[in-house]
Amino acid sequence: MPPNVASQIKDFSEVSEGCGVPLGVEVELQVAHSTQIWKSLVSFTAGAAYGLTSVAVGQPFDTIKTRMQAKPDAVRASAWRVGAEILQNHGPLGLYRGGLPVVLGGTMFRSAQFGFYDFALRHLRSATPPYKIGFLDWQIALAGAMGGFARGVIEAPFDLVKVCRQVEHAWSFRTLLHGSSVTIVRNMGLFSSFSIYRDILSSLNPAGIPPFWMGAICSNMAWLTIWPLDVIKSQRQSGNFDSKSCWTLLTEAARTGLLFRGLAPGLLRSTLANGTAMVAYKKVEEVADVTLPRWR
Repeated sequence: MPPNVASQIKDFSEVSEGCGVPLGVEVELQVAHSTQIWKSLVSFTAGAAYGLTSVAVGQPFDTIKTRMQAKPDAVRASAWRVGAEILQNHGPLGLYRGGLPVVLGGTMFRSAQFGFYDFALRHLRSATPPYKIGFLDWQIALAGAMGGFARGVIEAPFDLVKVCRQVEHAWSFRTLLHGSSVTIVRNMGLFSSFSIYRDILSSLNPAGIPPFWMGAICSNMAWLTIWPLDVIKSQRQSGNFDSKSCWTLLTEAARTGLLFRGLAPGLLRSTLANGTAMVAYKKVEEVADVTLPRWR
């Protein structure tokens, strides 16, 4: 090594050590910080791919499900009848009513969901001791709830517009936050459940499960866990039940047997949309694992 280069390295090392950080440690910290940033970006990008795919595949079933839950003249109709009426009155595009706000907001709130989950889980892993109750990992459950909270805060106004469009009810900027609290609670329970089931399923099958079935199974189980909250959320956001509180709607749904209203089209949507969306999510991660090291 030329003397002048060796001298520069020695001087830089002395300066770094004089600041209290050895050169090697400083480089390691910079690499670790850069890696964390890239991981977060990958997680947000994969979440966006998940969201766009989910909307493209699942919106028709979501429209049928929402009308069954929150449109007064459809709360006793079958899914087939609701779908047929939409096609008869609005054509195939009617099944995509409310799709635009989901496309506009879906990328953001699903990216936030996975991004905040990844961020929270990494910090919980580094700052708290691991602890499991049987198959339940509390760190994953809490990180999932935090991801769901982030999603709910962003999603609530977009979801209200979507629901109002689906049930053909007018909305205004003044009503954008109606039902936001139950939307946030639903999303916290939904993504926490999804994260728990995904972790359990991975533990039970170390060989791995195809992404489609991983997404479909875990999503369906998560929806089954919190479905009554989704019914109440749709009703609160629709504008058709403004005079009733969430508790009143919940007790009425339990009394009239409507707690699981719209479950069949909802689970069909969940299977197809979340299954294909998980394939897209994993594909982004795989591409990132190969490509990003070259960029760094």
